[in-house]
Amino acid sequence: MENSPGHVPEPARCIPAGHIRGVAIFAGFLDRAQQERLVAALRAVVAAAPLFAPVTATGRPMSVRMTSAGRFGWYSDRKGYRYIDRHPAGTPWPAIPGEILDVWRAVTGLARDPDCCLVNHYGAAARMGMHQDRDEADFSWPVVSVSLGDDALFRIGNLARGGPSESLWLRSGDVLVLGGAARLLHHGVDRIAPGTSTVLTAPGRINLTLRVVT
Repeated sequence: MENSPGHVPEPARCIPAGHIRGVAIFAGFLDRAQQERLVAALRAVVAAAPLFAPVTATGRPMSVRMTSAGRFGWYSDRKGYRYIDRHPAGTPWPAIPGEILDVWRAVTGLARDPDCCLVNHYGAAARMGMHQDRDEADFSWPVVSVSLGDDALFRIGNLARGGPSESLWLRSGDVLVLGGAARLLHHGVDRIAPGTSTVLTAPGRINLTLRVVT
């Protein structure tokens, strides 16, 4: 059965279009109607937990604004990188929308749902340096990444920092899964291509990163 608005394929149907260094790539996984449903759900998340601008442990402002949904939200300041149980304003994080959980369940086939949906908003000039997702307690759980909005040049590196890397353009509706041997690969976003999508009402990109924290 072809995707219909709001429909996410069952896990058995979810075969990645390819792999780069063990990262599973589900190119075009979400059609336009599904993307719009996720964007609508995210508006409610941002209304409850507004986007904020984090800083690195060295005090440098990040170019990406972020918020979270779920039991925990990822946070960064001069004290370091960590998960916290409420928004910096002191309010609880909103629940992860069901439309987003459906994507996690479909591409992972897991019964356990993620504890955190990190919402990163990239403006036209934003980028994300090479990093590992390693603030979680158990690296045996995968990380799922969902792209919405403008294209992003995504770079995949190695377990150790430095060395050769590979890049691909992520487009709105693409989903990646970093699991197994690829779980701790360094990765980042070199740049955004403004105006390549009309899913969002303004140029920019939203990246959802789903993680099991505990």
